[in-house]
Amino acid sequence: MRRFVVFLVAVAAAVAALALSLLLSPWWWFAAVPLLALTLLGVWDLVQSRHSVLRNYPVLGHLRFLMESLRPEMQQYFVERNYDGRPYDRDVRSIVYERAKQQEAEEPFGTERDVYASGHEFLVPSLRPVDPPEQPPAVRIGGPDCTRPYDMALLNVSAMSFGALSGNAIRALNKGAALGGFAHDTGEGGLSDHHLAHGGDLVWEIGTGYFGCRTREGRFDRAEFADKAAHEHVKCVSLKLSQGAKPGIGGVLPGGKVNAEIAHVRDVPEGRTVVSPPYHPEFGTPRQLVLFLAELRQLAGGKPVGFKLCLGSRTQFLAVCKAMVAEGVTPDFVIVDGSEGGTGAAPLEFADHLGTPLTEGLITVHNALVGTGLRENIRIGASGKVATGADIVKRLVQGADFTNAARAMMFAVGCIQAQRCHTNTCPVGVATQDPRRVRALDVADKAERVRHYQEATVRGAAQIMAAMGVRDPRELHPAQLMRRTTADLPVSYAHLHDWLERGQLAGQPPATWAADWAAADPDRF
Repeated sequence: MRRFVVFLVAVAAAVAALALSLLLSPWWWFAAVPLLALTLLGVWDLVQSRHSVLRNYPVLGHLRFLMESLRPEMQQYFVERNYDGRPYDRDVRSIVYERAKQQEAEEPFGTERDVYASGHEFLVPSLRPVDPPEQPPAVRIGGPDCTRPYDMALLNVSAMSFGALSGNAIRALNKGAALGGFAHDTGEGGLSDHHLAHGGDLVWEIGTGYFGCRTREGRFDRAEFADKAAHEHVKCVSLKLSQGAKPGIGGVLPGGKVNAEIAHVRDVPEGRTVVSPPYHPEFGTPRQLVLFLAELRQLAGGKPVGFKLCLGSRTQFLAVCKAMVAEGVTPDFVIVDGSEGGTGAAPLEFADHLGTPLTEGLITVHNALVGTGLRENIRIGASGKVATGADIVKRLVQGADFTNAARAMMFAVGCIQAQRCHTNTCPVGVATQDPRRVRALDVADKAERVRHYQEATVRGAAQIMAAMGVRDPRELHPAQLMRRTTADLPVSYAHLHDWLERGQLAGQPPATWAADWAAADPDRF
């Protein structure tokens, strides 16, 4: 009853202000107009049926929705500590911003992290450190069937499609890659003019929708693929089986976002919702997958071809390995995407509960390839919250040859982690197609920031490795990474996980792998 009394008092005040403005002075309109507006709002709140809180608390109930909308910003700027924000804490965001702007990313007074907390990881320095290499390390991608190998940087731009990101954001990333000499993954949304505008090296990603190389029925168009893969800036081709944030689910692009440009890039009808299937219709077994990869490499003129996945069943990945052995065909690289990876939008249940995190996924893929004797011909990439030089080194220790970063590169372009990627209202013009917002992103300036961030981060990784007594990433080994399993027990990764010997699975599989190896079938997922 009390809330209705308050509402009636407001109505009475509005009526009184209106009367005074008519009878005494027009200055009373400054009070009458806002009070009348609040009165009309209150009447609407009482008669609407969608929000119970507004029916019970007219006008005042809107404060609840206002505070809810401001909560992410309040949390990020005023509540969270430097090291406990999600998905990226303030320390990580700050180091990316500072490196992108060529500022010193240094910390006074020591770490704020609890180094005795369970789960804390640290790298092992050497009593005999070495000088870091003058040139940043790179890894050659290209197995025995590849005739046009590619030298991949330690850190590259991970898969982000035009459509998910704005044209200006894609151009800034590509120009940064061209300036810095590293690779730019196109994402599964097709090969757009924005990707080709500045000459950066491209990894063309092909998803289940075959965007940019598809028939009207949504099947793979070999002729169009061969034509585009021949482009001089396309250095590698990556077949996306699944991604970390939403493994096992196809994408949906609402028709309202499918403008003429996106429709042209993706080979889809303008204005119609585009649904990507959760699986590839071109193959249905591990053996067919391996043969399809061989066909892609042949169509691409011998350029490196690989696939990306968020690991699920170890048995299924071993089935792919058995198919490689049986057919004598290997991909040139495998990119392991951790379940902690991000996307423009994903169902919360998928992001929180589905897929293998990068650490376990990476170690499993590395060991499976070693155990089947295939590792020396296949390079492994790692993506999933890679942002700092320490992140790169940890992933190299765990079995990767190179790393990719998506959200960290977005930070370098200007992303402020507003987490509005799926709303088309990105405040800095990165993840939106709104031309008014996009024009705020200056391509030339942000490209330099991308270049500086990548350069400084790789240099940081090289300095860390030098402090560990290592100049070549291939010299890293699992004993150089420690993990605190309890408050008083740090354990090295050499003892925390099983590490297979070359060809061990084909001979006498260890007990922890034997059941999965026996169940793996190259003709059935």
